[in-house]
Amino acid sequence: MPNLKDLKNRIESVKSTRKITKAMQMVAAAKLRRAQEAAEQGRPYADRMNAVMGGLAASVAGSDSAPKLLSGTGSDQVQLLVVMTSERGLCGGFNSSIVKMARAKIEELKAAGKTVKILTVGKKGREQLKRDYEDLFVDHVDLSEVKNVGYVNAQDIAKGLLTRFNDGEFDVATIFYNTFQSVISQVPTAKQIIPAAFEGDAEASTLYDYEPSEEEILADLLPRGVATQIFSALLENGASEQGARMSAMDNATRNAGDMIDNLTIQFNRSRQAVITNELIEIISGAEAL
Repeated sequence: MPNLKDLKNRIESVKSTRKITKAMQMVAAAKLRRAQEAAEQGRPYADRMNAVMGGLAASVAGSDSAPKLLSGTGSDQVQLLVVMTSERGLCGGFNSSIVKMARAKIEELKAAGKTVKILTVGKKGREQLKRDYEDLFVDHVDLSEVKNVGYVNAQDIAKGLLTRFNDGEFDVATIFYNTFQSVISQVPTAKQIIPAAFEGDAEASTLYDYEPSEEEILADLLPRGVATQIFSALLENGASEQGARMSAMDNATRNAGDMIDNLTIQFNRSRQAVITNELIEIISGAEAL
């Protein structure tokens, strides 16, 4: 059984930890507000971009002049998985949920005889996947020095993917990230971005006359569409990360408080036992005299 000094030191240690987790919770709450606003403000643009390009894509579907980025290579043998996680930990199951989905997809593709390649965005996903799939890695994007993720970061990632696609390094690219719903709810999401997949109505696009042709417009817009989808995923991930961290630090603060209460009770009982023993020794000594 620990002595009084050990219990006192442990209580002070847990109190210090609680101060840290409480501070991290407050910081995450402040960052969450900005990240959530950015994610929510980006959704209408991404949805509208998806709708416009979906209509154009539907109108040229099956055409021999359709851009390669839309029609694909005609094969799905080589699959590139872009796994987006955070650069830092202490955010609950945020990273694990994304990696779990990616692992399931990797095993599914390998079982189907597909060639799998992995590109990670964020250190935590890289660390978890590297243990079992190091030989599948083709690249890693480090955003640890980026304070506020912007569209330029998404453009850089999209440019690298498009270069690899044009060089014939893969046939299909899928991104994995968390969609933000609330502080306690982040949904792991997988979305195919190459070949570009849009939901659109071909009849809606026939209401307009395009100049230049739809194919030429798509050839120019598709790379931007890929960058927009990546940017949207980065924003959703950023909000999800802060929400998960805020929730995790709140739980840690509560657990630290419960631990302090239990240790304080144990300390008081131990101190009372010591006082009682001392009184017994004094009384016994007095009676012996």
